[in-house]
Amino acid sequence: MKKYLLFIALLFSISVIKSQTPEKNLQNLGITLPKPGSPLYSYISFTRTGNLIYLSGQGPKKADGSFITGKLGRDLSIEEGAEAAKLTGINLIATLQSAIGDLSKVTRIVKVFGMVNCTENFYDQPKVINGFSDLMVAVFGEKGKHARSAVGMYSLPMNISVEVEMIVEVSEQ
Repeated sequence: MKKYLLFIALLFSISVIKSQTPEKNLQNLGITLPKPGSPLYSYISFTRTGNLIYLSGQGPKKADGSFITGKLGRDLSIEEGAEAAKLTGINLIATLQSAIGDLSKVTRIVKVFGMVNCTENFYDQPKVINGFSDLMVAVFGEKGKHARSAVGMYSLPMNISVEVEMIVEVSEQ
């Protein structure tokens, strides 16, 4: 009987998690989305074609407007890089929400391109970009699982530690 009750409780908790909205998941994670920033140069933050939203690359912009900067393998640890990638994810979700309004319209995070500012002997780019990918799954569940590239760059604009761009499929709702 005890095992049966635990099984029922597990099924209930899974169904509750699946039924929560991305906004509720953000709230449960203690994340408040910032106001999306404006592009720094001659481009737009996102563009839509059909059901796909292409989000321009963004970096780890903090609430005070500054960025997490430096090279992985010299200035930042893998854990610090993963936190920078997570912050980048929060910023991209804020831009996505400004593009579509309700984050429940997301049907799939399709593709992520993660760039890591690193030294020539740094080989853990996937571990850094996991900070981003793990956030997408925590917020969007199965819809947050995506195809991904995680590559090292000799430099990134303004010496930011991480830059990520993504493609998202949305419903017409």
